[in-house]
Amino acid sequence: MPHGSIIESPKREAQTGTEGLRHILVVDDDPMVCMAIEVYLQRNNFRVTIAEGGEAGLRALEHQQFDLMIIDIFMPHMRGFESIRIFHELAPVIPLIAMSGYAFANLNSPAPDFLRMALELGAARCLRKPFTPHALLAAINDCLAEHRPDDDLASVSRLG
Repeated sequence: MPHGSIIESPKREAQTGTEGLRHILVVDDDPMVCMAIEVYLQRNNFRVTIAEGGEAGLRALEHQQFDLMIIDIFMPHMRGFESIRIFHELAPVIPLIAMSGYAFANLNSPAPDFLRMALELGAARCLRKPFTPHALLAAINDCLAEHRPDDDLASVSRLG
């Protein structure tokens, strides 16, 4: 797969209509992480778009509607937290789960709390890689339960 590509999961679309499925954007430069998340989310009835890297993720965000984003904090061609900040600024109403597997060479030195920093930049939840499939699903379900666009529209229509 070429770097920076966007892959829309065809599996669920072929079996059922996608109207009722929540659409999740997964942005990570590691194809193995993307594939593992994609397979697990498809099995749990989510529609998944995979973007390998930040640029591909931004292109996907411009052209499609998503219910949730799962974004790697550290990717090539983006400086550190730039990915979280940019994705949150472009789509502030879409819940964002930040993930990081950043390892430190010197375990004796205090490590900055990257996941806490991601929360301050707009992430709704953070996951430290490697995470369990259960932890991923719990974070997704928490974010989707907290952010229901239908409820927002219903409350706006009642006010008007």
